[in-house]
Amino acid sequence: MTVVSSMEFVSNQDKYFDLALDGDVCIKRGTNIFHLVNGNSFENHIIFEPDEEFYSCLSPDEFRKRVREGIHKIFENK
Repeated sequence: MTVVSSMEFVSNQDKYFDLALDGDVCIKRGTNIFHLVNGNSFENHIIFEPDEEFYSCLSPDEFRKRVREGIHKIFENK
């Protein structure tokens, strides 16, 4: 398994995409680690279906509307 920083990955993407064809490549960004998945082996990975939390999420338009309303309320009170 190859573990690289996000900056190293960005600088040498071709190299790490080629390495991912033959093995695991992980990209470390802060405290998070992302696993680069070879598309040819994608069928071996579990795909999660949307659950009820997914369907209760706000749409981008609804989120934008609520943020604007909140900002207007803040400035009305000043």
